[in-house]
Amino acid sequence: MTPVTCPTPLLDRFSTNPLISTGKRRLLVVFGTLGDFDTLEYARLLVEVLPKLRASDIELLAIGIGNEYSKERFLDFTDFPTESLEIDLDPMLHNHLKLYSGLQTPFSSLVNLIIMCTGIGSPGTLQEVVRGYTGDLNSQQRISSEEFIQLGPGFKFSGKLFARAGGEGFLRPFELATIRLENMFEVICNWDKYMPGNKYLTQRGGTFLIDYDNTLLYSFKAKGLLGFSETMQNPLEFLDPWI
Repeated sequence: MTPVTCPTPLLDRFSTNPLISTGKRRLLVVFGTLGDFDTLEYARLLVEVLPKLRASDIELLAIGIGNEYSKERFLDFTDFPTESLEIDLDPMLHNHLKLYSGLQTPFSSLVNLIIMCTGIGSPGTLQEVVRGYTGDLNSQQRISSEEFIQLGPGFKFSGKLFARAGGEGFLRPFELATIRLENMFEVICNWDKYMPGNKYLTQRGGTFLIDYDNTLLYSFKAKGLLGFSETMQNPLEFLDPWI
Protein backbone atom coordinates (compact mmCIF):
# COMPACT_ATOMS: atom_id res chain seq x y z
CA MET A 1 0.00 0.00 0.00
CA THR A 2 1.34 3.42 -0.99
CA PRO A 3 1.92 5.65 2.06
CA VAL A 4 -0.44 8.61 2.32
CA THR A 5 1.27 11.95 2.99
CA CYS A 6 -0.13 14.10 5.75
CA PRO A 7 -2.36 16.89 4.36
CA THR A 8 -0.41 20.10 3.80
CA PRO A 9 -2.70 22.24 6.04
CA LEU A 10 -1.79 20.04 9.01
CA LEU A 11 1.93 20.19 8.32
CA ASP A 12 1.66 23.95 7.96
CA ARG A 13 -0.11 24.12 11.30
CA PHE A 14 2.55 22.03 13.03
CA SER A 15 5.26 24.27 11.62
CA THR A 16 3.81 27.28 13.46
CA ASN A 17 3.89 25.55 16.86
CA PRO A 18 7.41 25.48 18.38
CA LEU A 19 6.31 22.91 20.97
CA ILE A 20 5.54 20.25 18.34
CA SER A 21 8.77 18.53 17.35
CA THR A 22 9.62 17.27 13.92
CA GLY A 23 10.71 13.67 13.72
CA LYS A 24 8.08 12.50 16.20
CA ARG A 25 4.66 10.97 15.89
CA ARG A 26 1.97 13.61 16.22
CA LEU A 27 -1.69 13.30 17.05
CA LEU A 28 -3.68 16.22 15.75
CA VAL A 29 -7.30 16.48 16.83
CA VAL A 30 -9.44 19.11 15.15
CA PHE A 31 -12.38 19.93 17.42
CA GLY A 32 -15.52 21.81 16.52
CA THR A 33 -16.36 24.67 18.87
CA LEU A 34 -14.86 24.33 22.33
CA GLY A 35 -18.40 24.29 23.76
CA ASP A 36 -19.47 21.39 21.56
CA PHE A 37 -20.51 18.35 23.60
CA ASP A 38 -18.41 16.09 21.37
CA THR A 39 -15.39 18.32 21.95
CA LEU A 40 -15.72 18.14 25.73
CA GLU A 41 -16.26 14.38 25.72
CA TYR A 42 -13.34 13.74 23.37
CA ALA A 43 -11.02 16.07 25.27
CA ARG A 44 -11.71 14.35 28.60
CA LEU A 45 -10.91 10.99 27.03
CA LEU A 46 -7.63 12.32 25.64
CA VAL A 47 -6.64 13.67 29.06
CA GLU A 48 -6.99 10.16 30.46
CA VAL A 49 -4.47 8.73 27.97
CA LEU A 50 -1.95 11.59 28.10
CA PRO A 51 0.57 9.53 30.12
CA LYS A 52 0.42 6.75 27.50
CA LEU A 53 0.85 9.24 24.65
CA ARG A 54 3.88 10.76 26.29
CA ALA A 55 5.39 7.37 27.08
CA SER A 56 4.91 6.39 23.42
CA ASP A 57 6.57 9.60 22.21
CA ILE A 58 3.38 10.89 20.59
CA GLU A 59 2.87 14.64 20.74
CA LEU A 60 -0.69 15.93 20.97
CA LEU A 61 -2.05 19.07 19.39
CA ALA A 62 -5.75 19.97 19.41
CA ILE A 63 -7.34 22.88 17.59
CA GLY A 64 -10.81 24.14 18.42
CA ILE A 65 -13.04 27.06 17.47
CA GLY A 66 -13.25 29.68 20.20
CA ASN A 67 -11.55 32.63 21.82
CA GLU A 68 -9.34 33.17 24.85
CA TYR A 69 -12.30 33.17 27.24
CA SER A 70 -13.70 29.87 25.94
CA LYS A 71 -10.20 28.39 25.92
CA GLU A 72 -9.65 29.32 29.56
CA ARG A 73 -12.96 27.81 30.63
CA PHE A 74 -12.40 24.70 28.52
CA LEU A 75 -8.95 24.08 30.03
CA ASP A 76 -10.29 24.57 33.54
CA PHE A 77 -13.14 22.09 33.05
CA THR A 78 -11.31 19.35 31.13
CA ASP A 79 -7.76 19.62 32.57
CA PHE A 80 -6.55 19.57 28.97
CA PRO A 81 -2.88 20.64 28.75
CA THR A 82 -2.59 24.32 27.84
CA GLU A 83 0.36 23.77 25.51
CA SER A 84 -1.60 21.20 23.50
CA LEU A 85 -4.56 23.42 22.63
CA GLU A 86 -4.79 26.11 19.98
CA ILE A 87 -7.85 28.12 19.05
CA ASP A 88 -9.18 29.52 15.80
CA LEU A 89 -11.94 32.10 15.51
CA ASP A 90 -13.38 30.42 12.42
CA PRO A 91 -13.29 27.00 10.71
CA MET A 92 -10.74 27.88 8.03
CA LEU A 93 -8.62 24.83 8.87
CA HIS A 94 -11.75 22.67 8.93
CA ASN A 95 -12.62 23.89 5.46
CA HIS A 96 -9.11 23.19 4.15
CA LEU A 97 -9.39 19.63 5.50
CA LYS A 98 -12.91 19.25 4.07
CA LEU A 99 -14.42 18.44 7.45
CA TYR A 100 -18.20 18.22 7.72
CA SER A 101 -19.72 21.61 8.50
CA GLY A 102 -22.95 20.02 9.69
CA LEU A 103 -26.51 20.52 8.56
CA GLN A 104 -26.95 23.79 6.69
CA THR A 105 -30.46 25.23 6.35
CA PRO A 106 -31.80 28.80 6.19
CA PHE A 107 -32.31 28.60 9.96
CA SER A 108 -29.81 29.60 12.63
CA SER A 109 -26.85 27.46 13.60
CA LEU A 110 -28.56 26.60 16.89
CA VAL A 111 -31.70 25.40 15.11
CA ASN A 112 -29.57 23.33 12.73
CA LEU A 113 -27.83 21.78 15.73
CA ILE A 114 -31.15 20.86 17.33
CA ILE A 115 -32.31 19.27 14.06
CA MET A 116 -29.09 17.25 13.93
CA CYS A 117 -29.84 15.97 17.43
CA THR A 118 -32.80 14.14 15.87
CA GLY A 119 -30.45 12.36 13.47
CA ILE A 120 -31.19 14.48 10.41
CA GLY A 121 -27.92 15.26 8.68
CA SER A 122 -26.20 13.44 11.51
CA PRO A 123 -25.89 9.67 10.95
CA GLY A 124 -25.45 7.51 14.04
CA THR A 125 -26.51 10.16 16.53
CA LEU A 126 -29.71 8.53 17.76
CA GLN A 127 -28.03 5.15 18.20
CA GLU A 128 -25.31 6.79 20.26
CA VAL A 129 -27.86 8.64 22.40
CA VAL A 130 -29.63 5.37 23.13
CA ARG A 131 -26.34 3.65 24.03
CA GLY A 132 -25.67 6.40 26.52
CA TYR A 133 -28.82 5.48 28.40
CA THR A 134 -28.88 1.70 27.99
CA GLY A 135 -25.19 1.07 28.66
CA ASP A 136 -22.91 -1.26 26.73
CA LEU A 137 -21.31 -4.49 27.89
CA ASN A 138 -18.66 -4.09 25.17
CA SER A 139 -17.55 -0.62 26.28
CA GLN A 140 -15.26 0.37 29.09
CA GLN A 141 -16.46 1.77 32.38
CA ARG A 142 -16.20 5.57 32.38
CA ILE A 143 -16.97 6.61 35.95
CA SER A 144 -15.09 5.13 38.89
CA SER A 145 -16.67 4.65 42.30
CA GLU A 146 -14.27 7.26 43.68
CA GLU A 147 -15.45 10.00 41.31
CA PHE A 148 -18.07 12.64 42.00
CA ILE A 149 -20.40 13.94 39.30
CA GLN A 150 -21.47 17.58 39.34
CA LEU A 151 -24.72 18.23 37.48
CA GLY A 152 -25.12 21.96 37.69
CA PRO A 153 -24.81 24.01 40.84
CA GLY A 154 -25.74 22.23 44.04
CA PHE A 155 -26.27 18.70 42.70
CA LYS A 156 -23.38 16.31 43.22
CA PHE A 157 -23.35 12.54 43.64
CA SER A 158 -20.88 9.68 43.93
CA GLY A 159 -19.93 7.27 41.16
CA LYS A 160 -20.69 4.48 43.60
CA LEU A 161 -24.32 4.72 42.50
CA PHE A 162 -23.46 3.16 39.13
CA ALA A 163 -21.62 0.27 40.79
CA ARG A 164 -24.56 -0.40 43.09
CA ALA A 165 -27.04 -0.28 40.24
CA GLY A 166 -25.18 -2.15 37.54
CA GLY A 167 -21.83 -3.51 38.70
CA GLU A 168 -18.39 -2.59 37.44
CA GLY A 169 -16.02 -3.20 34.53
CA PHE A 170 -18.32 -2.10 31.68
CA LEU A 171 -20.41 0.89 30.59
CA ARG A 172 -23.42 0.85 32.92
CA PRO A 173 -26.91 2.18 32.05
CA PHE A 174 -27.10 5.99 32.24
CA GLU A 175 -23.34 6.22 32.83
CA LEU A 176 -22.39 7.79 29.52
CA ALA A 177 -25.60 9.83 29.45
CA THR A 178 -24.60 11.26 32.84
CA ILE A 179 -21.18 12.32 31.52
CA ARG A 180 -22.87 14.00 28.57
CA LEU A 181 -25.35 15.68 30.89
CA GLU A 182 -22.46 16.95 32.99
CA ASN A 183 -20.87 18.41 29.85
CA MET A 184 -24.19 19.96 28.85
CA PHE A 185 -24.61 21.69 32.22
CA GLU A 186 -21.05 23.00 31.95
CA VAL A 187 -21.76 24.60 28.57
CA ILE A 188 -25.21 25.95 29.42
CA CYS A 189 -23.99 27.51 32.66
CA ASN A 190 -21.10 29.15 30.80
CA TRP A 191 -22.71 29.71 27.41
CA ASP A 192 -21.37 33.24 26.87
CA LYS A 193 -17.81 32.03 27.38
CA TYR A 194 -18.05 28.87 25.27
CA MET A 195 -20.15 30.28 22.45
CA PRO A 196 -19.02 33.84 21.73
CA GLY A 197 -20.38 33.80 18.20
CA ASN A 198 -22.68 30.77 17.89
CA LYS A 199 -21.97 30.66 14.15
CA TYR A 200 -20.26 27.27 13.94
CA LEU A 201 -22.26 25.08 16.33
CA THR A 202 -22.73 22.34 13.74
CA GLN A 203 -19.09 22.14 12.64
CA ARG A 204 -17.68 18.63 13.07
CA GLY A 205 -14.04 17.72 13.60
CA GLY A 206 -11.46 15.14 12.67
CA THR A 207 -8.54 13.08 13.96
CA PHE A 208 -5.14 12.63 12.31
CA LEU A 209 -2.20 10.53 13.49
CA ILE A 210 1.01 11.40 11.68
CA ASP A 211 4.19 9.35 11.60
CA TYR A 212 7.81 10.48 11.98
CA ASP A 213 8.21 10.97 8.23
CA ASN A 214 4.92 12.88 7.83
CA THR A 215 2.99 9.93 6.45
CA LEU A 216 -0.57 9.63 7.65
CA LEU A 217 -1.03 6.62 9.93
CA TYR A 218 -4.70 7.21 10.63
CA SER A 219 -7.43 9.71 9.89
CA PHE A 220 -11.11 10.05 10.65
CA LYS A 221 -13.60 12.77 9.78
CA ALA A 222 -16.76 12.98 11.87
CA LYS A 223 -20.09 12.88 10.04
CA GLY A 224 -22.50 13.70 12.85
CA LEU A 225 -23.10 14.55 16.49
CA LEU A 226 -21.74 12.08 19.05
CA GLY A 227 -19.66 10.54 16.31
CA PHE A 228 -16.19 11.94 16.94
CA SER A 229 -14.70 8.42 16.54
CA GLU A 230 -15.41 5.62 14.10
CA THR A 231 -15.46 3.24 17.09
CA MET A 232 -17.60 5.01 19.69
CA GLN A 233 -17.68 1.87 21.85
CA ASN A 234 -13.95 2.47 22.33
CA PRO A 235 -13.27 5.95 20.92
CA LEU A 236 -9.49 5.77 21.24
CA GLU A 237 -9.12 2.29 19.76
CA PHE A 238 -7.24 3.75 16.79
CA LEU A 239 -4.30 4.44 19.11
CA ASP A 240 -3.92 0.84 20.23
CA PRO A 241 -1.24 -0.12 17.65
CA TRP A 242 0.98 2.78 18.75
CA ILE A 243 0.61 3.11 22.53
